[in-house]
Amino acid sequence: MDFAIFAQYLASGLLNGGLYALIGVSLVIIYKATKVFNFAVGAMMTLGGMICVSLMTVFGMPIWFALPLAIMASGVLGFFVDKTIMRPLLAQPIITLIMATLAFDSILYGLTLVFWTGYTISFPMDSLPGKVIFLGPVFLSHELMYGFGAAIICFVAVGFLFNKTMIGLRMRATADSHEVAMALGIDITKIFSWTWVLAAMVGALAGIFLGHRVGLQASVTSALAFKALPAIILGGLDSIGGAIIGGLLVGVIEKMAGGYIDPKIAEISPYIILLMVLVVRPEGLFGEKRIERV
Repeated sequence: MDFAIFAQYLASGLLNGGLYALIGVSLVIIYKATKVFNFAVGAMMTLGGMICVSLMTVFGMPIWFALPLAIMASGVLGFFVDKTIMRPLLAQPIITLIMATLAFDSILYGLTLVFWTGYTISFPMDSLPGKVIFLGPVFLSHELMYGFGAAIICFVAVGFLFNKTMIGLRMRATADSHEVAMALGIDITKIFSWTWVLAAMVGALAGIFLGHRVGLQASVTSALAFKALPAIILGGLDSIGGAIIGGLLVGVIEKMAGGYIDPKIAEISPYIILLMVLVVRPEGLFGEKRIERV
């Protein structure tokens, strides 16, 4: 085995995996608090990227100004989703809320086509300064390095939020048990709102850097978001740390499969891993194993 080639696949896989991990964290944040799987994550992520690129191309903003504005706009969208769609359905079965996210995904997809068409939208050239970085025989895309760096900062910020702030502690309590949280005087409806806002902002960050790398297209970019599904199943649906590790592993597996077997295999390799994990360990590597006594 050529070590240089192996190192290149490993480095590229980790950098790509950082973006998958970001999307996975967005999904896990909502699932932990509400037990709802957000099928609209791809459309919300795409919309965040589209807003960012429009601010840059239409209004001439630099990416460092457009990026936080797009993330804040995505946070407002997350708040809107919770207030107008999820909140009225709060007392309904979980499957109803999941179907609502599917419906919202279709609505966002249609709106994206109306305002940005179905063609690929690209970020302006050289919007991210820098050039390819060479570490011996390994080369690293500066675009992916920016995305991976942003992912690391986001992971640290989310960890600090959940472990060191009052709102984070309340979110953790709500994730553990809605009944216990309410007994402690926590307004879980406000926690759900914060959850959707945070998840939408994290997803938008992934959409922006993913779009900068490969362009934004309503159908393609939304579909790419579901590569995070094997990551969160591998790491555990209720584990943020597991989503991060799962995303990195999926990125590496995808690159290794494409490089050593066949590029076509790279597209399906995450889903092969998904099926294997579901068969062997359905709760994932770091998820909680629930035992129900009858």
